[in-house]
Amino acid sequence: MSAASPSSASPAETGGVAAVDGLPGIEAHPHARSVLASALGPGGKPSHAYLFHGPAGTGKRAIARAFAASLLVEGARNPETVGERVARDSHPDLTWVTPSGAAEMLVGDVEEPVVAAAARTPFESARRVFVLESVETMNEQAANRMLKTLEEPPSFAHLVLLSDRREDVLATIVSRCQQVRFDPLPSERIADGLMEGEEDVESVLAHACGRLALGDARLAARFLGAEGQALRARAEAYVRSTLAGSTGERPWIALLGAAKAAGESAGESGQERMEAELELVPSKERKRYEREALEARRRGERRVRTQTLDLALRLAELWLRDMLCVCEGAPELIYALDRRSELELDADGRDGARLRAGIELVGDTRLSLSLNPSEELALEALAYRLQALLAR
Repeated sequence: MSAASPSSASPAETGGVAAVDGLPGIEAHPHARSVLASALGPGGKPSHAYLFHGPAGTGKRAIARAFAASLLVEGARNPETVGERVARDSHPDLTWVTPSGAAEMLVGDVEEPVVAAAARTPFESARRVFVLESVETMNEQAANRMLKTLEEPPSFAHLVLLSDRREDVLATIVSRCQQVRFDPLPSERIADGLMEGEEDVESVLAHACGRLALGDARLAARFLGAEGQALRARAEAYVRSTLAGSTGERPWIALLGAAKAAGESAGESGQERMEAELELVPSKERKRYEREALEARRRGERRVRTQTLDLALRLAELWLRDMLCVCEGAPELIYALDRRSELELDADGRDGARLRAGIELVGDTRLSLSLNPSEELALEALAYRLQALLAR
């Protein structure tokens, strides 16, 4: 029998393809498009659990939100308003969970919001949808609480788990989900998007941001902004000071200041949300709510501070990597295209083996940040080690 032509596709298949093509950015992810098409449209059969995995900034969250809206349209009294309400996080049958721990998803993040709520019937749709971000950070206790829900959820419950690092998700979680792969976005596509979204953006800067982001469109946009450019400059100054043997100027202080400012900004945003929500909390529960919110703010500030330091060290790592490309006679492979002359100056006469060792040192320090060391001591120690290895 010959393969069916597009014109002979069933109405359900046609409807599913049409529906999945409405998900924002899905055309860049053929595997995700293929998997999700069978879940949408008339006669669609969505799985009870999905694991959306792939690098940050590939559009997983935006597609997860649109996918949730598509699922919630079924049985809705006012289907035309579902998308808008999902976008505003105001749909009662959608639960969106983000980790509250400084470095992990806690059992409290899933106990009541997901495990208990999944057993309750939908408020107004035919389904309930639960989206959990950063499931690679889920601790063992939280994972154990999730297992039964993932194995035998009610027929109306659908879970969408998001992860930037599938390899770090517990195997017991992965095995119970249908996997949906999101591939890194090409740097050229990211650069084109940056130039379309902003006026007077230099092509070389946009392409540098696209390459440095390693497929993460959101990160590329951050690098293009004032805060991102300042972080790049501080990270580059940090690593270049070690090359010049000038660590006595303590370049890590600027990185710590940037991380602290980012954490405080995140904390202030959380405080504003808490104050808005507090008005809806019964008076007898306000003290408990304020105490829990304060603790959540502290964890959030630490999480953003650590993420900012990790990003700064990643930029330092990529600077050494670009220097290595120049040393090895492959300057066309550098990421920081807008800093080519500086990279060529720094790379002149360098030893490739020492640069590789320096890259490993930075990578080891990035890993150590997750173990809650003294951040200042970690950055200071790295600076002196790089200086001993690389300074002339």
